[in-house]
Order: sequence, then structure tokens, then C-alpha cells
Amino acid sequence: MSTRAQQGLNILPGILIYAVSYQFVTRSIEVWFDNKVEVALDAGLNLSRSTLESLASELVTGVRSAGNNMTPSSRTEWSVTLEKARDQLGATEISLWQGNVQLVASVSESGFSLQPERPGASEWRQVRTSGVTWRSDGLEEAGNAEAFPRIKVLYRLSDSGFELDRKIYVLQVVKKLPPVLVNNARAVLEANREYQERALARSGLQRMYIGTLTLSLFLSVFGAVLLAVLFGNQLARPLLLLAEGVRDVAAGDLRPKPFLQGKDELDGLTRSFAEMTQQLFEARQSVEQSMVQLDVARSHLQTMLDNLTAGVVLLDNHGVILSINPGATRILKLPLSVYVGQPLEDVDGLQGFATQVLDRFEEITAEHGRVDHWEQSYELDTAVYASAKDFSAQAARQITLVARGALLPQGDWLLVFDDITEIVSAQRSQAWTEVARRLAHEIKNPLTPIQLSAERLAMKLEGKLPATEQALLTKSVKTIVEQVDALQRLVNEFRDFGRLPAARLQPVDINQLLSEMMPLYDNDNARVPVHWQLEAGVPDVMGDAAQLRQVVHNLIQNAQDASMDNPQAQVNVITEWRPQSQRVRLTVQDNGTGFSEAVLQRAFEPYVTTKASGTGLGLAVVKKIADEHNARIELKNRMQADELCGAQVSLSFRLVDSHDN
Repeated sequence: MSTRAQQGLNILPGILIYAVSYQFVTRSIEVWFDNKVEVALDAGLNLSRSTLESLASELVTGVRSAGNNMTPSSRTEWSVTLEKARDQLGATEISLWQGNVQLVASVSESGFSLQPERPGASEWRQVRTSGVTWRSDGLEEAGNAEAFPRIKVLYRLSDSGFELDRKIYVLQVVKKLPPVLVNNARAVLEANREYQERALARSGLQRMYIGTLTLSLFLSVFGAVLLAVLFGNQLARPLLLLAEGVRDVAAGDLRPKPFLQGKDELDGLTRSFAEMTQQLFEARQSVEQSMVQLDVARSHLQTMLDNLTAGVVLLDNHGVILSINPGATRILKLPLSVYVGQPLEDVDGLQGFATQVLDRFEEITAEHGRVDHWEQSYELDTAVYASAKDFSAQAARQITLVARGALLPQGDWLLVFDDITEIVSAQRSQAWTEVARRLAHEIKNPLTPIQLSAERLAMKLEGKLPATEQALLTKSVKTIVEQVDALQRLVNEFRDFGRLPAARLQPVDINQLLSEMMPLYDNDNARVPVHWQLEAGVPDVMGDAAQLRQVVHNLIQNAQDASMDNPQAQVNVITEWRPQSQRVRLTVQDNGTGFSEAVLQRAFEPYVTTKASGTGLGLAVVKKIADEHNARIELKNRMQADELCGAQVSLSFRLVDSHDN
């Protein structure tokens, strides 16, 4: 129930009591002023007046009779006469006054000769006019002890004997009223006066009582409303607190809520609600902390995945790509991020690889938990792009991948693969190094005896054979010697490749090194002209001068060999400083036939060559020396207007005191 409803219920009893009291007061006041009471009071007053008038009439008659019999001639006689008249009339006081209102004589009941009350001017005029007058005094002055109730009669003496001196004589008689009459008259007068006063104040009295009643009602209603507000607030406070708390919780605010310390049910409810919100707040803090930890762990995991050299691809159990890491894009050289949400088999260039991978996942899925992972190597032809952000196809390259697959608990598939092309190439190079070392050892030993035996045989048989056979012998021996020399050169190359000494790195001015080699390739001595483009101010690099010379010789010779068929053949040797990478770049260019796709894929492996007389060890040695120098090596074909115009080999060397690998 609302506070307003409670206040309304509190006002209703007050209004009912007010209505009843209003009727009661109105009717009670009407009863007080009943017409019968007023009639009775008027009758009592009339009776008192009649009695008083009757007494006054008797006294006037007696005074007139006594006055007519008075004939004294001196003041002493007047006193005796007045005393007799007083006794006869039962008066309290009798006095004689002459025309100018002077006292002639007086007698009183007490016997003392006190100055009697002097007639008033109006009384004197009235008695001179009418001859007699009377009035009553003291009935209305009940509270005054000196003013006793009386009747005073003034009578003008008419006997001629009183006018000898031509003056008017007035006899004044004062008589006390009977006590019973006085008391009754006063009671009636008092009652009538009070009644008249109340009658005059009737409407005011009614307004006063009603005003008092109304004020009492207002005070009662105000008190009731005030108490209702106080108790309503006390009752509504926990409810308002709960309502505010519910709104906050609905808005997501789970901070600790205030509660009341009282012992009633509503206060207990606020405490329970506060405890509940506190528990929710702690639970949400725990969840948020767990989410933060999960986000941190996810961030760490994502950072690890982003920085893994291996490629990671998450698939669902239908082969749809869920997520990939940058390593996968880097290895496959494909924009895999645009294929998220699509089947792996839809990725351009990966259809065969995707089919084999999905087959392996389906195989271990069919094992029903007996096998949860697999591993396999793949040879994959991928495109070579201009950059990691430019995925417009440039050329094709073959890479070797080792792929591992695993089933995740939720049923998804995890594919992890790594590019082991360099590892395989290094393994091949290491194997060929060992082969070259053994071949150099095993082949070199019999070569010299074979050559010497052939030459000795030619010397022994010289001149002993017919000319035809002698010519055949000479030709055969020459062939043996030439092939032995070729084998000797091959063995020496095997030896150099297999026993390449460790580089002794020192600061080297690469421009000066190349300048010292220029005379060997001047236009008069070179098969193909060599142009030198050396950038001035190139910093020194860390290198082994002897091995660097071998690298330059190998690259120039390969470039010259590749450009022999071009009438305008030339070789460019270029040095340049790369401030961005803090490297010095050495480039050898030709305008020959360029590299084939097969050579580009395995150019640095031993015995990979397109030359009929080549061993394929030149670039392998260059790669080996570059690795010793921590140099970056790059092979590519030169393109001009989308046409092949030659090949280019570049090496980037680190500077002196540089720790860049």
C-alpha cells in the first residue's frame, strides 16, 4: 500500500469524528438558547419589576400621606416630625430639602447625622414638575457592599404652610428593599444578563467551538499525516533501497549496496540483497579476472603463433579454415587470410596439398581416438611473389614441407607445417660435401699412376708400331691424359668444396677489393666485357678477402658463360650502400639467358648446372662462403618489359661491428 493511501485511511476517521462533533456542538448550542428559557427569564424580570413597583407605590402613598400631615415651624420640630414619619414608613432615611437643593433636616435609621444623599438635578426637576418621583437602587450592584438595595421617593410638599418663605420643600424618603426580594431579583437579573450576553455571543460562540473543533481536526489530521509519513518512510526506506539496488543490478552495476541495520524483515531483506550483490560482484570480478587472464594467455598464444616460423592452420572437421597465423602465409606465399571461412581445398594452388592433408585427418578420425596425430613430408610447388603484401604471382618455386596434424578435443583439426627446403638443401649440401671429400680422396690417388702409365706406354712403343697403330696409340694416350687432367680439375673442385676453410672475418673495403680485381677482367683480357659500378663511400664489411675474391670470380665466370651467345654480352658488377638495412650490397648482373625454374629452385645445391662442362659446384661454393660471412644471397632473373633480359646474383654483407645476422 502506498504512503498516500495510508494517509487517506488516517484522514477518514478524523473526518467522521469531525462531522459528529460538528452536529453535537451545533445542537448543544441551540439547546442552550431555548425560547422557553428566555420566556421564563422575562417572566421573572417582570415579576421582580411588578413587586418593586408595588413596594414603590405603597411607599409613595405612605410618603404622600406623611407629607400632607407635616406642619412644623422650626428645624427641631422637623427632626421630630421626620423621625416619626420614618418610623411610620419603616424608612431607612428621611431628609427635607428646600428649593435650592439645600438640606433642611434629615433623620436616619443609624441615628448618626450623616449628610444624606443629595437629589440629582434630573430628579429635582422631575419632582418639581410632577410633585413626586421614585427610583430603585442597588439591585444591579450585588458586588458592592456599600450600595444596599433601596427605594428612594422624592415628594414635593404642597401645604401652604411650607411656602411661607416662598420656597419649595421636597421630602426624600429612602427605604431598604427586603433581602428576599433583593436576592431573587438579583438572581433573575444575573441569569437574564448572562443569558443575554450568551445570546449576543451565540454566533461567535458557535464559531469559536467549530473553529476549535476544526483546528483540532487539522492538528489531528496533520499529526496523523506526519505519523503516516514517518512510519511510511520507515516502511518505504528499505523498499526504496531495494528498488534502487534492483535498478542498479539491472543496469549492470554490481558494486556493494548499502543495507539497513534494523531487525525487521524488510531490513533483513536489504541485508540479504546486499550480500547477494556482493557475491555477484565478487563472482563478476573473478570472471573478469579470469577473462583478463584468458585474454592475456590468448594474446601470448597469438603472439607466439604470429612469431612462429611454422605455419599453423585451424580447420573444422569439414576442412573449413577457422584461423591461420602469419607463418602460414609466409611459407606458402599465399593470401590465406582471405580464405578464412572457406574450405582449404578452395585455396588456389593448394588443391593437391589440401586433398592429401584432409585425407590424413579423415584417416585418424576414423581411428576413433586410437591415433590422434600424423606427420608427413610434401613437395609443394608455390608461387613466388613480389613481396609479402603483394600477392600478384611472379614465378613458381618448389618447397619441401613437413606437416603435422592433430585432433583437438572439441573436434577441430590442427595443421602445423614448416618449410624445410633450406634444411633439405643443407642436408644435401652436407651429403655432397662428404661425397666430394671421399671422391677427392679415392679418385686423386689413381689418377697420377694412370697418367704416368699411359705416357710411359707411349714412350716405350714409340717407333715400334706401324704408323696407323702409332697414330691410334698417340691419340688414345692423349685422350687418357686429357681426361685425367679433367678428372684432376674435378677432384680439385671436390677438394675445395669439401674442405673449404672457415672464413677469417676482418674489415674489408669491398670497393678496393674489386678495384684490385679489375685488371683481370679488362676489355682486352675478358671473354665478355665487365662493367664496374662502385658506389663511393661504401662502408667496410666483415669478410675474408680470399674467399670474397673466389666468390666474385665464380659469379663473373658464370655470368660470362651465360652471356656468351649474346653479341652484346656484358657483365655488371655493382656495389651500393643500403642504410635502411645497414648492409652493403654486391650485385653481379648479366644479359644472358637467365636461370631456369629448376635451377632457381635448387641453384645452391651441388652439381645443379645447365652447362655441359660444368660441375655445378660454383654457386654451391658461393652459398657456402656467403653463409660463413652471414651474408644474404638472392638469385633472380632480370625482367624488362615483361621479357627475360638476364640473371642477377646479389649478396648483402654486414658492416664492421654490426650484429645484424
